[in-house]
Amino acid sequence: MKVIVVGGGVIGCSIALYLQKARAQVVLLERGGIGGEASGAAAGMLIAPIEDAGNRQFDELRRASLAMYPTLIREVQRLSGVDVEYKRQGMIRTAGTEDFARKLKSLVRRREGVEWVDADVLRELEPALDPTLLGAAYSESDADLNPGMLTKALAGAAKKLGADVRTETMLTGFLGRGAFVEGVRTNVGDVLGDAVVLAAGPWTEPLSQRLGMRLPTPPVRGQMLAYRSNSLRHAIWGEDGYLVPKARGMIFAGATVEDVGFRKTTTARALAGLRRMASSLVPVLGVAEVVSTWAGLRPGSPDGLPVIGRFPGKDNVYLATGHFRNGVLLAPITGSLVADLVLTGRADRRLRPFSPGRFG
Repeated sequence: MKVIVVGGGVIGCSIALYLQKARAQVVLLERGGIGGEASGAAAGMLIAPIEDAGNRQFDELRRASLAMYPTLIREVQRLSGVDVEYKRQGMIRTAGTEDFARKLKSLVRRREGVEWVDADVLRELEPALDPTLLGAAYSESDADLNPGMLTKALAGAAKKLGADVRTETMLTGFLGRGAFVEGVRTNVGDVLGDAVVLAAGPWTEPLSQRLGMRLPTPPVRGQMLAYRSNSLRHAIWGEDGYLVPKARGMIFAGATVEDVGFRKTTTARALAGLRRMASSLVPVLGVAEVVSTWAGLRPGSPDGLPVIGRFPGKDNVYLATGHFRNGVLLAPITGSLVADLVLTGRADRRLRPFSPGRFG
């Protein structure tokens, strides 16, 4: 079975890998470079959710995907030769007010592997943190990786297994009429296939309109910056943002949530807000060098949940988008379940709440 996957972000590359592992013939099309959009701009935290998302099935999906990561990372690094910079550094969710401390303590009681630490222990874990913080939820096992390198590793592993990975290839239309799509048109020629998977992030919406139905995947801009600093050992979540220590003596600070359409630019106001957030958590960052700033466009959805499943009214077109802030976390489970759906025609029960048909 020949499957065309449109989108070279972490979701599209994961789907391509799982399809190729199942011996499909995959053609992966990316209009720019692999991981060149939101996947390359993300922070890359692999953190078990502390707070419920308000949807039990979504929480279960996130936890199931997180559990898949250690095996997947070993596999893609071996096949691709790409180091994804995976490390288990732990996560600290800080509380600066009594109200938030009470909320975190309540959440910790319901979460295995997460403990409450008082201010004294918090200072031992991270001496650079603001000394007025009251305590934190602490998880020792949470991990971090480089999402851009992960995306390249997924694509590289799929290619090693036989996938045809094409960059600088933009989808411009679809071939065929009625319920069955025979392939796609691109800026460099037509590609025929037995099935098409649209995993183009926020650009999935304009592609869906070419198939006769507008499925909303609005872009949500996130701005970030990087400090040159070795002042942290753990990922830190504050009440207004997060800090993540990365390789080569960097700390990432993020991230804004902005509805500004497809404007992938940084703004002085947003970056100043990130600097205030960072220095309020770690005062020494107030004088640290900012070495980089950037923005990415994450795919949203009207209800905040992913959009995964068969395209309404089409027999052989599938969608995987709308992951918003959970794209990296949900990449393994999305890739596995979408590959199974495409090859068997049957949707796993875990995908039912995320069907594109809910917007029909």
